[in-house]
Amino acid sequence: MPKPKTKILVLLTDGISLRNFAYTSFYKKGLQNNVDIVFWNNTTFNLKDLGINEIELSNSRLHKYTTILKNVRKRIELNCYKKRFNDPIYLRYSFSLPFNSLKNIVKSIITKLLIVLFNSEKGLRFIRNKINKLESSTAYFQSCKALLEVYKPDLVYCTSQRSALAIAPVLAAKSLDIPTVGFIYSWDNLPKATLDVQTDTYHVWSNYMKKELLKYQPFVIENQVCVTGTPQFEPHFYSDSILSKSTFYERYNLNVNTTYLCYSGDDVTTSPKDPLYLRDVASALRTLNLKGHNLGLIFRRCPVDVTKRYDEILNEFKDVITPIAPIWKTKGQVWNTIFPTFEDSILLATLASHTAIVINLGSSMVFDYAIHNKPCMFMNYNYFNAEEKPKKGVYVYNYVHFRSKPSEDAVVWLNHPKEIAEKIENLLNNPDKTVKAAQDWFNVVNQKEPVPALASDRILQNINKLISKH
Repeated sequence: MPKPKTKILVLLTDGISLRNFAYTSFYKKGLQNNVDIVFWNNTTFNLKDLGINEIELSNSRLHKYTTILKNVRKRIELNCYKKRFNDPIYLRYSFSLPFNSLKNIVKSIITKLLIVLFNSEKGLRFIRNKINKLESSTAYFQSCKALLEVYKPDLVYCTSQRSALAIAPVLAAKSLDIPTVGFIYSWDNLPKATLDVQTDTYHVWSNYMKKELLKYQPFVIENQVCVTGTPQFEPHFYSDSILSKSTFYERYNLNVNTTYLCYSGDDVTTSPKDPLYLRDVASALRTLNLKGHNLGLIFRRCPVDVTKRYDEILNEFKDVITPIAPIWKTKGQVWNTIFPTFEDSILLATLASHTAIVINLGSSMVFDYAIHNKPCMFMNYNYFNAEEKPKKGVYVYNYVHFRSKPSEDAVVWLNHPKEIAEKIENLLNNPDKTVKAAQDWFNVVNQKEPVPALASDRILQNINKLISKH
């Protein structure tokens, strides 16, 4: 008699989760291992176009007070981290509350009052419990519960721990004694107090992240955490899909005699002066080309940055810069309705394969390039003064996740525009030390991947283990 299929619902709430679980081998490997995977889809992206089974996450609406309490919870938690670890850096993860309309003024005042009233470890636990109670009282919760009662999955897998819209479905599963697993989807998330969804088990990238989860969330115990790695980097191993150098150059009208670097743009919030960095790098390449080099710069903008802020620089440096836009699809008017595509995952892997260096401000692209034995350079000066003169140092490098690097040599630090040309020239001639240090860093934040697609295997193995124990 054939073994009955394991049924899991994969809760999908955003584009990053789409990239990690729909565009990798996760779905295919599940089917190969007798796991019936259905995506519980709350995005506007139609997964049926990819041949993936999906159920719409209907009636998805938060309780009217949840958004306020989520902001309160995060700020109180960051205050607790500051006190618990005697480190003010945690307060930098709090963005300013909006006061740009009457509605936002009221919400922000209420938020501030609640923070004052509950600003303690005990208050933090109260707010967490209150959010769960509110979400359990919604029509959304009831519709999730009704679907689960009909579908009867063996497990619910939450692909993002920071999506408030995932709280009700997870609570509904718990109410029916269905095991739940949450994936911590980014290497920098845990110090930012982004654990909005509490599940029975957590999947993390590495032992480093496991220690972080136990450190920041005392209610989580060690046997609730499983190190799986992340499927995020899997497309870099799809050698049959990555474009050959000749095809890549032909498709994007690149010069076959030119060595290209990649400038990876950041979002407006993280790097408001990003066009000036792009200008400085392009200017450095012009200087090197006058010395006899033949270098070009491919500009890949941040996929959710649809502003025109780079247009002037792109026009001024047409001789140096070739923009290659990310292949994302727009399904709405705001940033979280812009979704990645499988084609873009392959484009990113192709860029890393055929460009010599990636340059950016603190991006995880350092790891994408390390996989391909390519080095990274970090912008390490700012233009935050009124004269827009470069000043060494960027505050983002004080963030906790940058402390995970075992060596400062994991990237080449660009401390001033005047040193960019020389450092690029040196790195092109001697990349090995930087690449090795970057790979060592990658092996700290992510479970080492000796073969492609191992993260999907580990995730599915742990899912089966949890179901067999239940």
